[in-house]
Amino acid sequence: MAGSTFGKMFCVTTWGESHGKALGAVVDGCPAGLEIDEDYIQSFLDRRKPGKSKFATPRKEADKVKILSGVFEGRTTGTPISLMIENTSQISKDYSDIADKYRPGHADYGFDVKYGFRDYRGGGRSSGRETAARVAAGAIAIKILKAMGIDICAYVSQIGDIEINRDNFSYDEISNNSLCMPDKDAAEKAAHYIERLMEEKDSTGALVECNVSGVPAGIGDPVFDKLDARLSYAIMSIGAVKGIEIGDGFDVVKARGSYNNDSFRVSDGKVTKATNHSGGILGGISDGSDINLRIAFKPTPSIYQKQQTIDKNLNETEIEIKGRHDPIIAPRAVVVVEAMVAITILDLMLSDNCSTISGFFKKFLN
Repeated sequence: MAGSTFGKMFCVTTWGESHGKALGAVVDGCPAGLEIDEDYIQSFLDRRKPGKSKFATPRKEADKVKILSGVFEGRTTGTPISLMIENTSQISKDYSDIADKYRPGHADYGFDVKYGFRDYRGGGRSSGRETAARVAAGAIAIKILKAMGIDICAYVSQIGDIEINRDNFSYDEISNNSLCMPDKDAAEKAAHYIERLMEEKDSTGALVECNVSGVPAGIGDPVFDKLDARLSYAIMSIGAVKGIEIGDGFDVVKARGSYNNDSFRVSDGKVTKATNHSGGILGGISDGSDINLRIAFKPTPSIYQKQQTIDKNLNETEIEIKGRHDPIIAPRAVVVVEAMVAITILDLMLSDNCSTISGFFKKFLN
C-alpha cells in the first residue's frame, strides 16, 4: 500500500491498524538537538485518546507512546524518530457480524475493490485510529514551531446547526468542555443536542476552525507547492474531513474585489494588512498574517441504527453496527488538525535543509 508518507523534508510515515498489535509513526528529517521526551508527546495524545467523555467512544486505550529511536539523552539525534503506540483494548469480535457486509459511509467497499481484501476489524488501516500516530509526530513539529513563536490553535466552532457566539469567545474555555468549543453556552446547547442524537442512535457533523499565528511571510511556493494547497492536502487526508476553507473561503463567491483585497500597510516598520480575507496566504505564499482554516467533519458513519447495504456477493441486506463509536468526531480531531497543520508548515520551512535546531532557528529568527 502506497500513500502512508507525508512531507518532503520533515517526513512522516504512519503504520499499523486499528485492531493490530500497535500503530505508530516514523519521523525523518527532524533537526538534531531538539529537547523531546515521551511525556511531552503524551500530552498531545491525551487530548485525542478515546474514553475521555460520554461523547467519545468508550474504547479504553491508554495511548501510551514509546520513543524507539532518534532520541538520545533527551535530545533528537537527527536520525529517524520511531514512535509506537500499543493497542490494548481492541474487541475484534464486535466486527465479526459485518465481515462480509459494507458499512455505509465507510471505506469498506472501495477498499475491497482496490485490494481484493480488507481488514474489517474497525476499518483496519482506514480507521480513524491511525490519526493517533499523526498526533505523536505532529507534537514534535509543534514544539519546533512553538520555539519560533508560531502558535497553532484549533477548536470546534459549530456542531449541527449550533454555532458559537463570537462575543463569548474564550480560548480558555476550549479545554474546559468535552466538545472543545470556545463558547460555554454553545457547548452546553451542543451537548444536549448530541445526547438526543445518542438516544436516537445517530451522530452529527461539526466544523473545526484553526488559527495559526506567527508564520513569517515567504513560506510556500507559487505553483504546485502552494502553502494553501499543501495545507488542504494535509487536512483532507484526515479520514472524516469533507471540506476546507481558507480565509473567507466560499464567501468570496459573493464578494467584490474592492472588498476582498487586503490593503497593505506599514506599522512600526513591519508590513501588515488592514484586513485578512486571504487567510494569511497570497499566491500560495504566507503573507505574515494569521492563517485561518475552517474544516468540515462529517457525522460519524458508525451508527447503531439498522441501515441498508450490500454484502460481498452483491446481495442487498441490512446491517446493524456494533462496537464502540463516537457520536461526533470533531472534538477528538481538533488536535489532529493542529498536528497536520504543524507538520505541513514545518516541512515547508525546512526546505533549505537545516540540519540542526540551532541552525534552523538562526535562519528564521534573524
